[in-house]
Amino acid sequence: MLHCQGTIMRLALYTGIILAGGYTCLTPALATDPTGDWRVADGVANIRVAQCSGSMWGAVSWEKQPGGRDENNPDVSKKNRPTLGMPTLIDMKKKPGVDQWEGQVYNAKDGQLYSATITPAGTDQLEIKGCVMGFLCGGETWTRVGPPIPLSPANAMAKGAPKSTGAAPKAQGTTGATAAPKAAGAVKPGQKGAADPVGDICLLPEIAGFAH
Repeated sequence: MLHCQGTIMRLALYTGIILAGGYTCLTPALATDPTGDWRVADGVANIRVAQCSGSMWGAVSWEKQPGGRDENNPDVSKKNRPTLGMPTLIDMKKKPGVDQWEGQVYNAKDGQLYSATITPAGTDQLEIKGCVMGFLCGGETWTRVGPPIPLSPANAMAKGAPKSTGAAPKAQGTTGATAAPKAAGAVKPGQKGAADPVGDICLLPEIAGFAH
């Protein structure tokens, strides 16, 4: 079993919002479940991953500096869209025989999509790797800050979705670290509030419109 602490891999590919943080170890049964909230390597946001109609999707669920905009998007109509709630992991399908999903990642630094994979590493880390035209690959490791997300009415059509085995332990405190938002599982499907303005990412228009 892998240890709870891992080395952060600095990326050539930057999903636009990448953080580093800590979360207590979950049970081994959750080791291959990529759903939940993940803190990226440089500490600026959380990415919420959920299964929507059979594919894994990820969207920004929290920002260290609120009010970000997708200003580098080549689509003029999207330059002013908020980065909070913005899809970052796109339509990722599980690869047969391995605990890995492949699809696309949105790079907010240049507004482009790249081929990518996500792979759980133990219970509390998610490895993200992306490539440009099949090479020039880079990656990093995200750290779990919220428990796996059970199916909701929005993603009930998903096949073989992972199930939560219970509430996860509370996050460890870190001096000077920015507090993570409440776990995604505490919010009812589609519900939004002050503590969690994103809610169920399967209900976000950009994901719901693509996945159904």
